[in-house]
Amino acid sequence: MPQTARSAQHACGVQVAWIDDASAADAVRANAAALGDMNIAHIVAFFSPALDALELSAAFARHFPGVPVAACSSAGEISPSGFLDSGLVLVAFPKDGFRIVSTLLEGVRDLDVERAAASVQGLRRRLDALSPERRGERFALSLIDGLTNSEERVVSAIDQALDGIPLVGGSAGDDLSFDQSALIFEGQVHTSAAILLIVESDFPIRIFKTDNFEPTDIKFVVTASDGESRTVRELNAEPAAIEYAMAVGLDPKRLSPMSFASHPLVVKVGGEYFCRSIRRLNPDGSLSFFCAIDRGLVLTLAKPRDVIEVTRAELARIDAELGGVDLVIGFDCVLRRLDAEIRQKRRTISELYKQYSVVGFETYGEQYRSMHLNQTFTGVAIGLAKAS
Repeated sequence: MPQTARSAQHACGVQVAWIDDASAADAVRANAAALGDMNIAHIVAFFSPALDALELSAAFARHFPGVPVAACSSAGEISPSGFLDSGLVLVAFPKDGFRIVSTLLEGVRDLDVERAAASVQGLRRRLDALSPERRGERFALSLIDGLTNSEERVVSAIDQALDGIPLVGGSAGDDLSFDQSALIFEGQVHTSAAILLIVESDFPIRIFKTDNFEPTDIKFVVTASDGESRTVRELNAEPAAIEYAMAVGLDPKRLSPMSFASHPLVVKVGGEYFCRSIRRLNPDGSLSFFCAIDRGLVLTLAKPRDVIEVTRAELARIDAELGGVDLVIGFDCVLRRLDAEIRQKRRTISELYKQYSVVGFETYGEQYRSMHLNQTFTGVAIGLAKAS
């Protein structure tokens, strides 16, 4: 018997539909049925890499003819009912209350910065044409192939061209396989690409970021690295894996994503610390990172803070600022999930996300304004009260 998707209607008019453990075609069909006859302006979707991207793309075109769809694969989906194992989450924006434009940036490994800026500027002009009186607040969402090692270049180019419109987003993943992530845009499947949406909302919005680490006194200097592949070969003139493992008290041969989640590395930029998470241990003892790492960079070993306490405080702050949160579209680093699992807090953070209506996906990196980040939770919150 075909599975039935679930849906949630929000005060701002956005509907979220989701389903777990279904085939690609059945997942889209069921979500489309759950959304009903909604007058949709744009769909943003997050899907498990267990679902075939080509089948999903064809199903989107079949069930949502004429509706723009921007989708990406993930390292885990976040639905109104909690985390999904192999799911599809659709966020459907209504035409009433939202004006949305979107574009695709191709070939981000060799991004032409000037062409990317021109594309973003063109996107802004399209939105201005839709809303010449600028009736609401604006924000931008980015979905970027998380296996291209290109996010810093993409985010920098986009942020400059946005001219003050705040940006949040996430890097597409593939359940920690590190093989191939995928984007879907205008009925086509893309890799080595980025999708950008600019949204104008009649409802108040806040973008945010929060992390749960604090620096220690232990420092590492990157003394040998390959910036293109984000690989560090030496820390403090010693083999990278050995030096890192000794500092955290682990066997270098037993380093794993769980180890990296529990013992993050951070870099200080402008007086603030940002995480530079390790992706994997390589056979030659080098370490690959989720963010750009250059020779001479000083890294600091960090220790985690209580992820529940920190995240709850940030969501409560946003809730108070907005006079009530209606919906949060969130981009949560997969390493935060691993750290929560280690500390047996996965269920608690799922309940917290349900309390604040968080939907989104677990990422290979997070975008916030001009920064590409790791081990961070970023997002946009939409308020309950319509702007006057």
